[in-house]
Amino acid sequence: MGAILGLTLGAGVYCVWWSFWPRAPRPERRAGGWVATTRDALIAAGLPRVTVGGLGAAGLGLGLVTWIVASGLTRSPVIGLCLAAMAARGPFAVVHSRARKRGGHLRDAWPEAVDNLASGIRAGLSLPEALAKLGDRGPERLRPAFTSFAQDFRATGRFEDCLDALKARLADPVADRIVESLRVTREVGGSDLGRVLRTLSAFLREDAHTRGELEARQSWTVNAARLAVVAPWVVLVLLSTRAEAAAAYNSPAGVTVLAFGGLSTVFAYRLMVRVGRLPVEARVMR
Repeated sequence: MGAILGLTLGAGVYCVWWSFWPRAPRPERRAGGWVATTRDALIAAGLPRVTVGGLGAAGLGLGLVTWIVASGLTRSPVIGLCLAAMAARGPFAVVHSRARKRGGHLRDAWPEAVDNLASGIRAGLSLPEALAKLGDRGPERLRPAFTSFAQDFRATGRFEDCLDALKARLADPVADRIVESLRVTREVGGSDLGRVLRTLSAFLREDAHTRGELEARQSWTVNAARLAVVAPWVVLVLLSTRAEAAAAYNSPAGVTVLAFGGLSTVFAYRLMVRVGRLPVEARVMR
C-alpha cells in the first residue's frame, strides 16, 4: 500500500512539474508527406518519369528475388528475409543518394544562375525573357529546366502556369524562392528585385562554401559508421555458408538474435543519420 501511495505522489509531483514547461505546437504535416518527399527525391535524382509506386514495386521485386536466392544459398529462410529487407531498401537509398549528389551540384550552380538572371533584368529584359535566357547562358545543369520553361511559354504564353511547371520540374527550395519572387514582382511590380537577387546570390555562395567544408569533414565519419552497420551482416552471410550455422539461425533462439540484431541495426543507423544530418531547407512554397 505504501508503494502505491508513493508512486501516486511521485506521478502527481511530476505532472505539476511538467505543467510548468508547455510544449511547443507541432507543425502540421502535409498530407502525403512521405510520398511528396519521395517524388521530390526522384525529380532531384533526374528520374522524373519514375513514380513512387514504381520505385516501391522495384524495391519489393528486388527484395523478393534476394529472399529466394539467399534462402536457396544459405538454406535459411530467416537469414534470407533479413537480407531481403535490406535489399528492398536499396532502390530508395540509391535514389536519395543520387538526389543528394545532384543537389550538391545544383547548389553550386544556383549562384551563377541568380547572377545571370539579375544581369538580364538589369539589362532591361522582361521576366520571361530573362528566365528563357538561362536555357542558353545559365549553368549547364540548369539549362534543360529553363529551356523547357521557354518552350512552355512560347507555346502557351501563360507566365503563371509556366512558373508552376518550372517549380515542379526543379523541385528545389532555391527555385521556389526565385519563382515566387518573380511572381510577386510580376503581379505587384517593384524595383527591389535586382537587389533581392544579388543578396540571394551572396547567401547561396556562402551557404555552399560552408556546407562543402562540413560535408568534407564528416564524410569519413559517416562512411565509417555505415561500414560498422554493414559489417555484422557480412559476417552473418559468411557464417551462413556452413550448414550447422544456418540451422542454428532457423531455431527460435536464432530468430530472436536476428530480430534483435535487425532492430539494433535500424536504430543505430537512424541515430547516426540524425546526428550527422546537416540542416536542409524544406520546400515550403510548392
